[in-house]
Amino acid sequence: MQDAAIELVNVNKWFGTFHVLKDINLTVGSGEKVVICGPSGSGKSTVVRCINQLEKHQNGTIRVDGVELTGDAKTAATIRSEIGMVFQQFNLFPHLTVLENLTLGPIKARGLNRKVAEEKARHYLERVHIPDQADKRPTQLSGGQQQRVAIARSLCMEPRVLLFDEPTSALDPEMISEVLDVMVELAEEGMTMVVVTHEMGFARKVADNMVFMDAGEIVEQGKPEHFFTNPKSERCQKFLSQILQH
Repeated sequence: MQDAAIELVNVNKWFGTFHVLKDINLTVGSGEKVVICGPSGSGKSTVVRCINQLEKHQNGTIRVDGVELTGDAKTAATIRSEIGMVFQQFNLFPHLTVLENLTLGPIKARGLNRKVAEEKARHYLERVHIPDQADKRPTQLSGGQQQRVAIARSLCMEPRVLLFDEPTSALDPEMISEVLDVMVELAEEGMTMVVVTHEMGFARKVADNMVFMDAGEIVEQGKPEHFFTNPKSERCQKFLSQILQH
């Protein structure tokens, strides 16, 4: 068993009286690719937001690289520097160039000098196949290019783990594959990844472990070959039959 990069033990979260996460237990090994799927409102995004401390869980335990997330600002800041997060909306600064978006974090949070930060940024733009877009502003790029900039920005912080929260759901269909191709390459290079997505072709290709959530619970998890061909729960069977028809 590889070392655990992320552990969630009996994690619960409420939004007011709404119980959004119910006793979530999940372990992500170092280098493992975990894909979380499920219907809207099932709690998938809240799981990754709790791992990144964008949301606080009320009880249970979350550990990243063995460090327990206790909700204090110092621990949250440390963890966020280890974890990259790629959102549905690209969250790029529109008034900055692509290069400036990529160098901001390493300069401010890591203390890199500008020249080193720019070299790193250009390396990762090459890595996501858009080296020629460095001097443009995000609004001059397609949605697929903006999302690849967002991935490059996360990589510039050299994270131990990458979290993806439905990274292709805001994209036009023809742009989805260019983002998924980059994610497949990252997976093949051994990056630890937790991906919330409905892209089941991608999931079959890269996932080491599939997780199906519904109504705030993990209903089923397993290896892709069993998950897709022989799901045990009726809720998972129904979800897959609907989503695999599209």
